[in-house]
Amino acid sequence: MTRRIALPTNAPGMRIGLFGGTFNPPHDAHRAVSLFAMKRLQLDRIWWLVTPGNPLKDNAALPPLEDRITAAERLAAHPRIDVTGIEAVIGTKYSYDTIVRLQHECPKTRFVWIMGADNLKNFHRWKNWQGIASALPLAIVDRGETGLSMLGSPAAQTLARARLPEGAAASLAQQQPPAWVFLHGMKLALSSTALRAGKNVP
Repeated sequence: MTRRIALPTNAPGMRIGLFGGTFNPPHDAHRAVSLFAMKRLQLDRIWWLVTPGNPLKDNAALPPLEDRITAAERLAAHPRIDVTGIEAVIGTKYSYDTIVRLQHECPKTRFVWIMGADNLKNFHRWKNWQGIASALPLAIVDRGETGLSMLGSPAAQTLARARLPEGAAASLAQQQPPAWVFLHGMKLALSSTALRAGKNVP
């Protein structure tokens, strides 16, 4: 039997956004995307899933998980944003496996997966990415970079028929997956990669 685990605030019927990443380092765009998505999708809460490491990247120089969680909690500073390192607790490496476990633990919670438009470029390289799209609705947030060009990515093209008009964003959490929406209007284009490199990002 799978043991129960301690999770951030949740309850049956709650609409909760899942926002994963290494948060190395956490920055203002993480918070801005969360608040933007919370408003546009009419979510009750957002969970920041601070991952032990990105399977598609070299994690050799990644700071300790606890340090990144502490920094993320300090930055989030919002009563409806929960920061968690739950993947390290349950031992999942891939987003799909994390989602399946969370849905098992909270079967009546309405989860939505949130990610920046830049992730659409490589989404088709994620393990079982189509399983992710079939498991829960997706919200793609244009962060003011080259978001619109990402609509030509392999994943966006494959899922084209499941895309909802932006005006339906508030109902996304209620939709049967696959279903996704592309959200415009969030123009803060910070990135953790640029911050680590010491670049001056507008």
